[in-house]
Formats: sequence, C-alpha cells, structure tokens
Amino acid sequence: MRIRAMIAEDGEETLRLFCDTVRGVCAEDYTPRQIEAWIGKRDVGAWTQSFFGNRRALVAEENGKIVGFADMTDGGYFDRLYVHREYQRRGIAAALADALEGESAAPVFTVDASLTARGFFERRGYLCLRENIVERAGERLVNFSMEKRNRASG
Repeated sequence: MRIRAMIAEDGEETLRLFCDTVRGVCAEDYTPRQIEAWIGKRDVGAWTQSFFGNRRALVAEENGKIVGFADMTDGGYFDRLYVHREYQRRGIAAALADALEGESAAPVFTVDASLTARGFFERRGYLCLRENIVERAGERLVNFSMEKRNRASG
C-alpha cells in the first residue's frame, strides 16, 4: 500500500469509493433511506474541489487502485476518512489517520464521526463530546463530535 497526496484526477474514483463504502459498510448502522440521504446528489467537480484549499487530502493505493482516502483541514478537523469495503480492517484507515495527524500542527484534532466510525476514533484516543442529529434530505442521522489533543503540538 502506498499513501500519496490526492490530485484532482482522483475525484471521480474517490466519489465512487465514498458512495460504495457508505452503502456497503455503513448499512449496519443506518437505514437505506438514511444512507441515500447521506450520499445525496453529488457533483464530481464540486466533490473534487472540496479536497483542496485549507486542508491536506491523501489517498491510499494498492496496485494502482485507490482503496481509501482522507482529508483534514489546517485547523485539525478530520473531514472525511473512507476505506473501500473490500479493504476494511487492513490498517488503511489507521495509516491515513497517522499521516494526517502526524503532519498537522493543530493543537487539537476534531471529527464528527458516524456511528460506524466512532469506535475507530475512540481506539485512536478521541473522546466523545456529544451526540448530534444531522438532518439530510428529510432524514435524521446520528453522529458524534469527538476530539483528541495533538501530542506533537506541545
């Protein structure tokens, strides 16, 4: 597996991976209607642009195929972290998280973790601050605001 910086040409493949992962991995925690509301109607151009600017975005590749991606803002907000459903539990999410956290100077990392991702972040030392209800397309989805101190920042 190789981790590298995301490039604009990765947009379509990461969007497809996002949709497939939410449908395949999060189905145990969310209803089909919630999942479709979460995915929504996404424009590949807007999706791609959302990874650039005040953030660092990485992809994990295996044999030239993107098997995961993640991004974190300069302020330490973990925006997205998704691993292909066929590549779960292989250390890909941890490698992406390690890389982003290791490169960040933010004093605190924050995330709004899904039901599916909460345990992953807890195992990384994130503390749950509160449960949230997010409304998307008329569906109510639960997520959790979490944070962890960046030990490297002092």
